[in-house]
Amino acid sequence: MRHLKKLTILIALVAAIPVLAACGSGGGDTSEATAPTAAEADEPATGTLRLFAYDDTVTDEQLDPFREANPGVDLKVATFNSNEEAAAKLAGGFEADVVEVCLDEAEPLLKREQLRPIDTSGITDWNDLSFRDEPQVRQDGNVIMVPLSAGPYGIIYNTEEVPEGVDSYEKMFSDEFAGKMAVEGSSSVAPLGVAALALGFDDPFNMDSEQLEQAKDFLIDNRQKIRSFPDSDSDMVNLFKTGEVVVANGGRGTAMDMQDEGLPVEWVAPTEGTWSWICGLGITSKAKNTDAAYKLLNYYASPEAQAISARNGFVITNPKAEPLIPKKFKETASPSSIEGSIPLTQPEDIAAYTRAWQEVRSG
Repeated sequence: MRHLKKLTILIALVAAIPVLAACGSGGGDTSEATAPTAAEADEPATGTLRLFAYDDTVTDEQLDPFREANPGVDLKVATFNSNEEAAAKLAGGFEADVVEVCLDEAEPLLKREQLRPIDTSGITDWNDLSFRDEPQVRQDGNVIMVPLSAGPYGIIYNTEEVPEGVDSYEKMFSDEFAGKMAVEGSSSVAPLGVAALALGFDDPFNMDSEQLEQAKDFLIDNRQKIRSFPDSDSDMVNLFKTGEVVVANGGRGTAMDMQDEGLPVEWVAPTEGTWSWICGLGITSKAKNTDAAYKLLNYYASPEAQAISARNGFVITNPKAEPLIPKKFKETASPSSIEGSIPLTQPEDIAAYTRAWQEVRSG
């Protein structure tokens, strides 16, 4: 998720994308990353391994088993708030071997040619993974990421302040919650997608120009009701903690994090429809330790690591993890829990969404 930037900086970034794309990855290798041999894969990883991801993907709970199994690895972890931010930092010289890739926001990484195709023969559980056949997992026939987590987006509300609940975006935007409502604002797609569903549009991620204009105007018209456009999960949690916000759009995993901290919240699927995201890990075009990178990808896809993801509120992608998942998380962790939801994908005309979102944020 990205932090708020000045409009002029955002315009400059959008304008710079074609130039960066023409420059490619600045000397990076975009050939398929060679997988280690079977004998090499059985050995613990060694050397320095740099991981760049969302903060809730790289918790100590998630990574400690990998560290213990690979004591010879110097694992360096850095976090970002969006793939756009990650791509800009990588273009600026930041070094990483493995980067988290989300299918709805991977375009900046692809434009800069910052991902190496993955040899799926080097991923032990590849043929078992859910979502591996999603179209955007492959680009020009090459696999760019290993899908490792997913989750639904809906509505989060404070059960003490709103005991009757909030089951629709229409109600969320009602006068009842003026000044006490938040709309996730880390990218252009989420807030405009919420507006689209509130307006009754069927495909919030590929609106035509007229629908996009209506969605933009809807957010501008309701701007005074919106307390904040939080740029990260932690920002959203803090808004509920302080009582500034009692209802917002958000992920089920975020609601579970709040519940773990003792906040009285519930997550619901809005009547207008639920969308779902898919994220995973990829190997960067400037990766220096691809053997260790494959080791890490295999760890995250393993039943043991997937069970940890399930306990943290994510939908798993490896069904072999199901016997390891506590009963209370089995339903929410199952890929079947997001069947029928709208896939969160990057719009074909992402630049139009970005321009519309800039108008909303600057309004």
